[in-house]
Amino acid sequence: MTRIAVDAFGGDYAPEQIVEGALLAADKEGITVVLTGNESRLKSLVAGRAGSNRVEIVHAPEVVQMDDEPVAAVRAKTDSSLVQGARLVREGKADALVSAGNTGASLAAALFNIGRIKGVERPAISTLMPTAKGFSLVLDVGANVDCRPSMLVQFAQMGSIYASEVLKVSNPRVGLLNVGHEPGKGNQLAKEAFDLLQDAGVNFIGNVEGREVPSGNVDVIICDGFVGNVVLKLAEGLGATLLNMIKTEAKSSLAATAGALLMKPGFRRIKKRMDPNEYGGAPLLGINGVVIIAHGGSNAKAIYNAIRVARDGVQNNYVGIIAEKMAH
Repeated sequence: MTRIAVDAFGGDYAPEQIVEGALLAADKEGITVVLTGNESRLKSLVAGRAGSNRVEIVHAPEVVQMDDEPVAAVRAKTDSSLVQGARLVREGKADALVSAGNTGASLAAALFNIGRIKGVERPAISTLMPTAKGFSLVLDVGANVDCRPSMLVQFAQMGSIYASEVLKVSNPRVGLLNVGHEPGKGNQLAKEAFDLLQDAGVNFIGNVEGREVPSGNVDVIICDGFVGNVVLKLAEGLGATLLNMIKTEAKSSLAATAGALLMKPGFRRIKKRMDPNEYGGAPLLGINGVVIIAHGGSNAKAIYNAIRVARDGVQNNYVGIIAEKMAH
């Protein structure tokens, strides 16, 4: 039975929304959830709720705050809900960790307590980006703001394996995010990575421009964490802005309102596809265990989906497959 450790005090809406999402996953999916955090507080939130029979609590009196310096906080707060969750994975008492807390601290806790897959230089945060044809996997979106070409090659390899094994994409197309299609385009990092990706053992289709990210013509998009985080935040902001613009226009006249009512089911489907809460969390690829980083503003639905992503990752054994393939 899959056991998912959840950092119950990580995130802007912790612990209430975290616990709510955990209970949903336990009740609807039959997943055993191990909540880490203040025991008395968690017991009061869980008691008598649907799914509570599949929820366990591990006491962790400390909390890593969103504005804490990541490495210092992880080293100092060894009894925090985040570090305790990572420790459960290391000790084999949980199959995966989910946290909506401090991203840098989540990365540090995973590195210090679970460790990297042998041969992996640096782990990468990967996220699903909605596209016209479904979604694309983008990595790195924030773990490494400065990268070497060899790191981008490993991101491509790990992302390709994840897309194939977990997302069930056949022979995923891998593209390098750049300022143009031609091989000679970009900065020195992009140029050197392009050459290395030719023989990386992935279905490398070449450079892709930013406007192609939402097209759906590329399954896995590779970039350094600085660029990737800008792309992610821009996409989130643009999606929210477009939806608000549509709402404003729909109320501008009686004719527009009538048309909007007819289009309401379609708008609802689009909104769902653009909602980051539907995707749950971002797998931290390269760690020797399943670690899912959820958005700091995650609500109960997002945590529920992040736990589902963690469960799928465990069942598909992407960590073991990445470790096996990276060894070669």
